[in-house]
Amino acid sequence: MPFRSVVMLTDRPDRGRALADAARSVTHCRVAGLADDWDDLDHVRGLIADVSVERVEARRCFGKLSDRLSGRPLPMVFVMQSMRGGELRQAERLGATACFPPQTLASTLVTGLFRQIAPGKAMTDLLIEHSFNRAGLLFTDMFDAARHGRVNLEAIDDEIDPVLSAVKVGGVMPWLELVRAHDDMTVRHCLLVAGLAAHFALHLGLSIDDRTSLVRGALVHDVGKAKIPLAILQKPAPLDADELTVMRTHAALGHDMLMNAGITDAIALAVTRHHHEMLDGSGYPDGLSGTSISDPVRLLTVCDIYAALIEHRPYRPAMAQAEAIAVLRRMAPDRLETALVEAFAASLIDGQTAARSAEVESGRS
Repeated sequence: MPFRSVVMLTDRPDRGRALADAARSVTHCRVAGLADDWDDLDHVRGLIADVSVERVEARRCFGKLSDRLSGRPLPMVFVMQSMRGGELRQAERLGATACFPPQTLASTLVTGLFRQIAPGKAMTDLLIEHSFNRAGLLFTDMFDAARHGRVNLEAIDDEIDPVLSAVKVGGVMPWLELVRAHDDMTVRHCLLVAGLAAHFALHLGLSIDDRTSLVRGALVHDVGKAKIPLAILQKPAPLDADELTVMRTHAALGHDMLMNAGITDAIALAVTRHHHEMLDGSGYPDGLSGTSISDPVRLLTVCDIYAALIEHRPYRPAMAQAEAIAVLRRMAPDRLETALVEAFAASLIDGQTAARSAEVESGRS
């Protein structure tokens, strides 16, 4: 399904860009001027117009838009220069489906538009879906590029704030439900780990810099799997000893790929190489143990294992939350840090409580 997108039509470019930035938290948005040709309207689901409706150029622009739409209804939110009757009637003639007074907050305009585009969904739902769709596309592209040895750190960094915002605003449970429906197993796993890491970091009250580094690391931690043969990655059964040996090269491969791409974030590099290390030294690729394993790696390893347990795999069903937490607890204190496992379990319980509260509030509204 194509992304929903909106058009920000403006005769004031500076304000138009600011309004478009507000819309981009929940949808793709482009800024258009009064001379726009309206060539591509197939995926446009709405328009915010911040123009003087009395200008001849505005009437000409909306006439061309109407011709291109050929009768298809399109939600159009107008930002008025005044709310006088004559201007409101002119806006209605141009196709306005809602009119707002001048100086209306950008978030109010976007909410007003999406109440028409997707009347059954809250803005929180749209934010989560949009962040997921963006991240999903990024990962598809990232793994395609990584198979040729390229890693685009700038593109990865563009997705950190959307993931953090989606989890902070909507909670981790909606994110997990959406991600688990993704059809690519490696992409799905990275997005699950990123959402869990964002949620855990927020629960622990980590600084914004630490949250950013941790989510960056979560997003790239399995990039080395781009170098693993698809026959092994997609095998619909447990791996044999030889295949497991090949699979276990992905951590070191990913670390080398990030180094070669010029990535210097110490946390991202560490979690990529060491997210399979265990406190008792039984992990790989370096057999680290105890204090040799840094706190960010310990934290992300818990998220990584939990994500793997709650995913459906061709050779086993997904575990329920309680069952997966029980597995983590059995791994502590020998392989995982007990305090982190318990803090992680508490964060999931808090996430469920928040999700139930949000559902109650949604039902009241």
